[in-house]
Amino acid sequence: MTSTAQTPDAADQDDVVALLMRQHGDIRNLFDEVERTTGDDRRDAFRRLVRLLAVHETAEQEVVHPFARQLFDGGQGVVADRLAEEKHAKQALAQLDAMDPDSPGFLPGLRHLRTDVMEHARAEERYEFAQLRRRADPERLAALAKAVKAAEATAPTHPHPAVQGAAANMAAGPFAALMDRTKDAVRKAMGKDG
Repeated sequence: MTSTAQTPDAADQDDVVALLMRQHGDIRNLFDEVERTTGDDRRDAFRRLVRLLAVHETAEQEVVHPFARQLFDGGQGVVADRLAEEKHAKQALAQLDAMDPDSPGFLPGLRHLRTDVMEHARAEERYEFAQLRRRADPERLAALAKAVKAAEATAPTHPHPAVQGAAANMAAGPFAALMDRTKDAVRKAMGKDG
């Protein structure tokens, strides 16, 4: 006998808002891990944090922000504010990435970044994700979740602080070839042709 009811984990996978909010929790947990560890464990946790932040923001820039811009009145302004926050966080992250995680300035810089990133996450949840939940139907939220996963699969693993937006972020440095792959993956996940 098969059940048509989804488990909570399966439902989260089918809803872009739940997926991104879960990632916000993962980001908080990684900040905790970086703060409480030292040496190689801190380096490893920081690498995972950098990667998650880079792929998360790239997926939002490629998939969520363009949809939100058009979804509701004021969407352009909400997205512009989130992009400004993301740019600021990328710059701070790049400074930390250039430091030894055991250097004296690393933890104060990490704590400052954490504050900025968590404020950004709360603003996304309040101003952007709430509108997505309110105005998009479940099928669209599921399609966006698939597209986010596709974008994350090909996103750069480090943010590029000098560039803004998904296209520029993904074309920078050694990631030039990823741009077309990401767009193709997003289009395929969204059920669109090239």
